[in-house]
Amino acid sequence: MLTKEQAGDVFDRIRKLSSADEVEVLFSGGRFALTRFANNTIHQNVAEENHVVSVRTVFGGRTARATTNKFDDESLQQVVRSSESLARVQHADPDLLPVPDARFAGGADEASAPTQARYFDATAAISPQSRADGVKKIVDVADRHKLTAAGVFSSGEYFEGIFNSRGLRRWHTQTSAEVSITMLAADSSGWQKANSPDVANLDPLRLAETAAQKAVETAHPREVPAGKHTVILEPAAVLDIVGFMFWDYSGMAILDQRSFLTGRIGSRLFGENVTIVDDVAHPLQAGSPFDGEGVLRKKVGLVENGVVKQVVYARSTAERMKRSEYKDSVGPIGATGHGFPLPNEMGEMPLNIVFAPAGDPQTIEQMIASTERGILVTRLWYIREVEPFEKVLTGMTRDGTFLVENGRLQGGVRNFRFNESLIHMLSNIEAMSVPVRACGEESFDMVVPAMKVKEFNFTEVTKF
Repeated sequence: MLTKEQAGDVFDRIRKLSSADEVEVLFSGGRFALTRFANNTIHQNVAEENHVVSVRTVFGGRTARATTNKFDDESLQQVVRSSESLARVQHADPDLLPVPDARFAGGADEASAPTQARYFDATAAISPQSRADGVKKIVDVADRHKLTAAGVFSSGEYFEGIFNSRGLRRWHTQTSAEVSITMLAADSSGWQKANSPDVANLDPLRLAETAAQKAVETAHPREVPAGKHTVILEPAAVLDIVGFMFWDYSGMAILDQRSFLTGRIGSRLFGENVTIVDDVAHPLQAGSPFDGEGVLRKKVGLVENGVVKQVVYARSTAERMKRSEYKDSVGPIGATGHGFPLPNEMGEMPLNIVFAPAGDPQTIEQMIASTERGILVTRLWYIREVEPFEKVLTGMTRDGTFLVENGRLQGGVRNFRFNESLIHMLSNIEAMSVPVRACGEESFDMVVPAMKVKEFNFTEVTKF
């Protein structure tokens, strides 16, 4: 895998080839492998390794980017030529800032390391046989319960770096392992998914047992009328629905008037038990500690006791906001280290979401025990936005939807379609669990709790 020293050599070669005022080079890539199984049998094992260099050049406010995965002299010369040719024909961007130096970007190179380990040798060393052994444990569980298992077991190691002509040099390496399992029965299913930089945190057998239990216990689902129900959302379900609002926690989204937070920053929008931060250094988080320009990511308090406090900023967005008509109504303004690589039209986004614990956390079992009648939801899918300002979303439940009555699970129910406002949902939370690292299919990984929510709006019942 490419090292920081090797990347530095490549950058030096690119810098000598360029006549641009400024040069910025992004490095990314690594090794990735995946074992896929279905019908209780492994049917695919793939692996790839790729190293990518992306060159951005600047001429007097005009900038463009070109990318290659070839590092020989001719290919580097071609990618520099392509970037420069594109940059010269662009319109000048009056908001384009000079590339940052290490001091502006948040400190010296050694400060760019995350406080928590993100690279684990054991994860990097996972072999096809190791993944096959994990799949065997999953399939054994499926066979024992007379179920059909499908899913993936993947692993990899990755790097991300940024070098520029003002001396900034950042580098980050990380490993990742992930297991996703669906257990299928004749008229029911169960699902579980988990990932971590450290494979020691993954337990395929436990995930398989949980997915199988959901499939078995939701067999022969009954039909419960749609309407407003108390719901207990497991962490994956919470993650996949709340993830749709975080594109709006962006200074550029406010400037473009496409954020549901427009005119609402500083006001109580959610329940008092909702506090959300973006914190790349949280021990359950993962990812690079710097953004697409090399600026170190700051911890940002997005919501405090239901009050929207601030949004995140790339460097140029912060400067634009300071000159805008909104500058006095958006909370603190300044580069927070959440920008995407330039040029882009989206600006920035918080990607290390952490929900803070609230009150006395409850387990899912405690939430069930305190519920007279409600629905337990394992996961949500096919989520789409219906109305952007109230953040009304639609989607469906799947892979483990239970009826709760008199404080106990009473078997499976047919799945529902929902139409629900995130503002309404996050204002009606009756209980939360301890936040955990969760992953789903509709959004990025977060640290979120399970939630018990009243008056969740199910609009119709599906046929399965």
